[in-house]
Amino acid sequence: MRWRLLKWAARLVLTLIVVATLAGAYLIYRAMPTYSGAERLPGLSAEARVWRDAYGVPHIFAASMDDAARVLGYLHASERLFQMEIQRRVGQGRMAEIQGADLLGVDKFIRTLGFYREAEMSFSSLSPWAQKRLTAYADGVSAFLESHRDALPPEFLLAGDRPEPWKPADSLVWGKLLSLQLSGHYKLEALRAHLRQKLGADQAGWLFPGMKADAPITTKPVIDAHHALDESVPDQIGDLIGIRRGASNEWVVAGSRTVTGKPILANDPHLELGAPVLWYLARIVTPEGSLRGATVPGEPVVLLGQNDNIAWGSTTADTDVQDLFIETVDPSDLSKYLTPDGPKSFDAREETIHVKDGADVKLTVRTTRHGPVLSDVSADLASIAEPGKAVALAFTGLGDHDATAEAMMRLNAARNWGEFLDALKLYQTPTQNIVYADVSGDIGFFSPGLVPLRKSGDGMTPADGASGAFDWIGTIPFDQLPQLHNPEIGFAFNANNANVPIDAESKFGRDWEEDFRARRIQEFFDTIDRHSLDTSAAMQADHLSLAAKAFQPFIARIKPADERARQAQTMLMSWDAVMDKDRAEPLIFTAFLKSLHRNLLEEKTGMKLEAMGPFAATALIALMRDHPSWCDAAGKPDPDCSGALGRALDDGLALLVARDGADMSRWRWGAEHQALLRHKVYSHVPILDRISDLSVASSGGFYTLDRGGGFETAPDKPFARTNGPGFRGLYDLSDPEKSRFMITTGQSGHIFSRHYGDFVPLWNDGKSITLTGSEEELKKAGAQELTLAP
Repeated sequence: MRWRLLKWAARLVLTLIVVATLAGAYLIYRAMPTYSGAERLPGLSAEARVWRDAYGVPHIFAASMDDAARVLGYLHASERLFQMEIQRRVGQGRMAEIQGADLLGVDKFIRTLGFYREAEMSFSSLSPWAQKRLTAYADGVSAFLESHRDALPPEFLLAGDRPEPWKPADSLVWGKLLSLQLSGHYKLEALRAHLRQKLGADQAGWLFPGMKADAPITTKPVIDAHHALDESVPDQIGDLIGIRRGASNEWVVAGSRTVTGKPILANDPHLELGAPVLWYLARIVTPEGSLRGATVPGEPVVLLGQNDNIAWGSTTADTDVQDLFIETVDPSDLSKYLTPDGPKSFDAREETIHVKDGADVKLTVRTTRHGPVLSDVSADLASIAEPGKAVALAFTGLGDHDATAEAMMRLNAARNWGEFLDALKLYQTPTQNIVYADVSGDIGFFSPGLVPLRKSGDGMTPADGASGAFDWIGTIPFDQLPQLHNPEIGFAFNANNANVPIDAESKFGRDWEEDFRARRIQEFFDTIDRHSLDTSAAMQADHLSLAAKAFQPFIARIKPADERARQAQTMLMSWDAVMDKDRAEPLIFTAFLKSLHRNLLEEKTGMKLEAMGPFAATALIALMRDHPSWCDAAGKPDPDCSGALGRALDDGLALLVARDGADMSRWRWGAEHQALLRHKVYSHVPILDRISDLSVASSGGFYTLDRGGGFETAPDKPFARTNGPGFRGLYDLSDPEKSRFMITTGQSGHIFSRHYGDFVPLWNDGKSITLTGSEEELKKAGAQELTLAP
């Protein structure tokens, strides 16, 4: 009897597993988009046709750009709906509704900034032309939601979410989130304040050595430079929307230096990696013109790409557009704060945040004349404010008349340098470095965006808000922003390095990205006589780390403690500094550098220092070179830092032995340096976590042109690649049909789609595709046709 019961129970469990598997498969497959046939799309002025090529990239043939925007919204929703939903929920401050109290901090932070309110108000400030384009896109998204409301991706079921119709503000708020994630100076100001409290102003200053006199400057390009080498809540937001910090490469080359006689432009933005990646490729063909390049689901523009006349690419400018102001609360009336004109009432509003499986939370948002009071929702900022003080954020990304979206729409239609500049006059945030090329042969560079003019001070540390001495008094005029047009030298580039000379730091900031990538690009321009798409592709795929070369003279100082350390030192000293996934040296070097960062920076200061980046190689080199007393430990002198360097190597090797075994000959960088391409939802669901994981062993490192590593890694994957070139574009202005494109994962967010991860091997090998062909040519090549009728 007992045996029969066990057999019955086993059959029941097996049946339930089969039923659950079939039900799950049904839910997933019914949400898959239609790639061929005919569907209705209300609002179109005429029939539109979508040809999806072998990789699922849509080639949209429409009667107008407004129709194309409507189609693009429909397609974005069909492939990336949950990604879009998370982006807008973060921007609305409504993540706790579906995720519970764990994300209450994110909602409070975003509500305090007021991003969604500003996005709604910004829409009314756009021209009727731009409003029409945004509305067409939103209607396309909503049309898909309406026709597929009973066939939504299973992520919505798992999250307990049902998407609302899409609104233009849902698109505009993404720009606000992008601006926040790419403008992190307030965190550096807070860090400097903490360091000054702990170390004093002098030693705190040692950790920020600034830009060297011979550093590459984008607006001062040179040839044969011989640059010498030296011997949180915001993070949660970044994880959710796929943007945490920003780093990118770009260059533009005049026809006088190319094999075709026409310009070449290259761009590869480095943002958070995941599956699906942020970017979505598309090509648009209308009687008004054509577009091809990288779009972002939720946005009606080609953010990075090419039209019939021009091509453009961008990197984060790292301009200082944020200041923290320490406001003094009126001791006689806590509802007021002090200003040069006497006490003034805080502007206050109450927000209600709904929390899944919890009670609603009431949030009182206070705002001063400088901006929202972030110390009310940020413990880190609250800790730098004395009793009776409040910390407010002034930020150019907080405008409620933000026309940046319209600037990008106009850039998409620009035909020459003049129209390009006219479009950028509307651009506000985030500040970017944009390279430009056109079919007539012009090249250029412009860094658009609002940059504050300060009455006094340099914006490096939090300022007193009561006196008015450090107030903003306007923004830098458009014609004074960093720019180049047809430089005589025939090229321009940027890798988040300084875009202005040192004497302009007081206006534009000083917290540029470490310049190892910029120096590597300079080396290519010093040695390549005639550039081509192939040479630019090789540059984008370059794995040589100038940071590793810079540390080799310091590694030579180490007095090895044992045979393993001696062997490791020998390997690193003879290594060519190429971060090859099949070599052991990149792994040993990175483990050493992580340990040196921990020992000399984190343990010495007792702080995490995330705002300085994961390694802060420039700061470490400057400390050991200029202030070797910093290396002293427990009162024991270490005049050449050899002791600190040796300890870092020993610690790094101990970590690798624990993780990868004692046999160094079996260590491989790629075994630890995996590009983490995990689905944000299914990576937490058993079985589906493995099915949806596209992670792959990768070459490259944090300081190589093919960016690897990441700003933060999980303890169980300390060497993982969490950032990288999610999109690569190579633009040929002699024949736009030859331009090349690539994204990291695939076009689709549906894990069982054949286009979920089909780009991964191509991306990892530095390969690319073209986006070209007439409708007849696409048909002959086997593209699938979807007809959308009004």
